[in-house]
Amino acid sequence: MSLYKETSMGAIFQNRVREYGDKTLVIFKNNTGAWEEISWNKLNEMVLDLAKFLIARGVQPGDKVGLFSPNRYEWWVADLAIITVGAVNVPMYATNSTEECRYILDNSDAIKCFVGEQEHMDKILKAKERLPNLGDVIIFNDLEQPVAGVVTLKNAIKEGRAAANGEEIDKRIIPIKIDDVATIIYTSGTTGNPKGVMLTHNNFVSNVNQIYAVDPVEFGGDHTFLSFLPLAHSLERTVGYYLAIFTGKKVAFAESTEKLLENFTDIRPTFLVSVPRIYEKVHSGLLAKMSTASPIAKTLFNWAMGVARENLPYICQGRPRTGFFALKYGLADKLIFSKIKKTLGMDRLSGAISGGGPLSVSDAEFFLGMGIRLFEGFGLTETTPVTHTNTPKLIKAGTVGPAVKDTIVKIGEDGEILIKGPQVMKGYYKNEAATKEAFTDDGFFRTGDIGEIDKDGYLKITGRIKDIMVTSGGKNISPQNIENSLLGSAFIEQAAVIGDNRKYLSALVVPAFAALERWAKEKGISFTGRNDLIKNPDVLKLYEQEIEAQMKDYARVEQIRKFRLLEKEWSQDTGEMTPTLKLKRKVIQKKYESEIEVMYPKE
Repeated sequence: MSLYKETSMGAIFQNRVREYGDKTLVIFKNNTGAWEEISWNKLNEMVLDLAKFLIARGVQPGDKVGLFSPNRYEWWVADLAIITVGAVNVPMYATNSTEECRYILDNSDAIKCFVGEQEHMDKILKAKERLPNLGDVIIFNDLEQPVAGVVTLKNAIKEGRAAANGEEIDKRIIPIKIDDVATIIYTSGTTGNPKGVMLTHNNFVSNVNQIYAVDPVEFGGDHTFLSFLPLAHSLERTVGYYLAIFTGKKVAFAESTEKLLENFTDIRPTFLVSVPRIYEKVHSGLLAKMSTASPIAKTLFNWAMGVARENLPYICQGRPRTGFFALKYGLADKLIFSKIKKTLGMDRLSGAISGGGPLSVSDAEFFLGMGIRLFEGFGLTETTPVTHTNTPKLIKAGTVGPAVKDTIVKIGEDGEILIKGPQVMKGYYKNEAATKEAFTDDGFFRTGDIGEIDKDGYLKITGRIKDIMVTSGGKNISPQNIENSLLGSAFIEQAAVIGDNRKYLSALVVPAFAALERWAKEKGISFTGRNDLIKNPDVLKLYEQEIEAQMKDYARVEQIRKFRLLEKEWSQDTGEMTPTLKLKRKVIQKKYESEIEVMYPKE
């Protein structure tokens, strides 16, 4: 029997602890390099002790508490403790700067802050000089020497365990109202300061139930998730964390994105939540590897990819394979697909979600064809985030599926996707003007995305209003679809379309260098480095042909007329990508201004 009404994730967690007890909840790599398991009961001991620490240190319901750390199980412990006492979690991306953290902690009125490692502690302590209301800083890692105003998590848990306030836990969980704010997530604004999105307990509980309802059979299985997307982002928070808690699943924490492939093969997850960039890299990496394989291996691989294309109607429509095709698919799986999946650590993967940005059709079909059910979905931080997802009965690559239950969707006069549902945010913290602007007069949330709905109710995203380019000839162009098509080339790693107020479209292209270098060696092209390689006439001709091939279905005005190859991949560290691996267009345009101008000579 449940202890609490399931009106908050803190209450849901307590109910699941009672249900699953000593079963494994999380898996992490410890200091000795071994994978270690923590049970539901053990994690809950930490949560309750930390909750008692927060109560003893004066945290009241509604108080704001910052959380600045990479993904790790302690992030969960801190979050669950915060929401269990009725406080509000204010997460920050682990890559945020000192000033970004200072603004968020100041704007949110945070009174305490959890940090992961020393670099995060140092940033917060520096910011704290201008944050008079910020009290304790609690660090997950141990410290060699005590630091004034900083408490280690180990000591916080010890202090909480000794506090005689255990009865306060019930007094905090039970009164939590479903419409109370659970978190404030600050959107990474491209202009001006970020806005604090207020998500309630109802937003999270509703969205978890909405996602579960898409496929109760899938989510009813004995799954192991792999956590690597930032927990500060609502996609990982809701789907990779709260959904796992809600459905009683195990979650392994990846060490880092650099060790992701290694962690995949260690953990062999059965369910995956990711942004498109990971699927893109896996697909392009395999194609690059096959480009230098033996003729026999290439022939076998190409045959298997043909079988994969034939498999699309079966997996996308949930139809069983029969007859001769079933035999042919079984052979392709035995010879090629199973080996690829085992190498990637995806041999146990029964389902995968892609969100946070558009996934190219070629990337989606690559995984679908091999028998991995890949569900592309859609949502925003302001919608907790999921509003749409493909379903097991019908997967349509290139769409984000139908709306999840209890969600009303309509297309505005300007093509904007408008949403109404229980997962839509309460508003922006201390920003009534922005909140009012975000909603229509009849209460629909303005997504800022442009889309169309087909006869089956499946939504296709065709662009983002703020990204729309208007050529000097007055044509409106959405760059995202074109960029996704360009990524269909095995030789293109990243691309940004340029064309706002220009006579024609051009593109900045980051080559898939592994594939390009192999191709160059096969062709006998000598080069001293990447910069030398991308200037080679034969290489430029290759990319001209690749771009032309990917653009064949586009109108004349949408064709890429000129392009520039770049020698360095874009990343969050170098500033061109957001923490969720989306392009920062303004940064790219400013950083590569000279390269862009070369493509538009003065007449």
